[in-house]
Amino acid sequence: MITARPQTRYRAGLGGALVGIALALGGCQHDEMATASIPDDYKQRHPIAIEEQNRSIVVFVGHARGGLTAAQRADVMGVASTWMHEGTGAIHIDVPSGTPNARPVAESMHEIQAMLAAAGVPPRGIITRPYQPEDKRFLPPIRLTYSKIAAVAGPCGLWPEDLGPSMKNKSWFENKDYYNYGCAYQRNIAAMVDNPSDLEQPRSETPSYTARRTAAFEKYRKGTPTAVAYPEADKAKLSDTGK
Repeated sequence: MITARPQTRYRAGLGGALVGIALALGGCQHDEMATASIPDDYKQRHPIAIEEQNRSIVVFVGHARGGLTAAQRADVMGVASTWMHEGTGAIHIDVPSGTPNARPVAESMHEIQAMLAAAGVPPRGIITRPYQPEDKRFLPPIRLTYSKIAAVAGPCGLWPEDLGPSMKNKSWFENKDYYNYGCAYQRNIAAMVDNPSDLEQPRSETPSYTARRTAAFEKYRKGTPTAVAYPEADKAKLSDTGK
């Protein structure tokens, strides 16, 4: 019977140990790479993107009424005003056809077109197209839709890891932010920004108020205070205690 020498057994055991260490280190490196793929900064985890979205309103018209109500006129004028400010395409007006309210819809449609034209929307900026309602049991409305540039972030509410300590959630032991942290903040900022391009670049400077600047320079030249004195400033004080 041939037995292995002690030196041979030692080499075999050492080789197996090195292989095991290499596999363990490889697994740790894989876990670290997977964890490192999630950014620590919430602005990178939930970035604000600029994209094109649709804005639309609906105008309901009854079968025995022609024309718009006061509230509907306000809605149409609001669309015209915002389109002049943020529209990136024509205003598409979807008009129901073959419905019981087809005649009053046509009358309301003429009023909508006249209001848009009076607000400054050019003829090429209005596209009318008929549509057949899918379910005629419901009152089909007139839809006004246009595209605009918008800032978006999210979606929020994603929880890929537990918030508490666990073997899978190593970020808890490293005192790092959880994945959903900062998402609502980014989403609210994107919803509140007036001009999405402000997130990418500053606006150009507007001309200064020449009349006010001239008056301030004249006071500075004479050596008088340049501060504005408001006659009713003292009336805003709550109390004279301490004088």
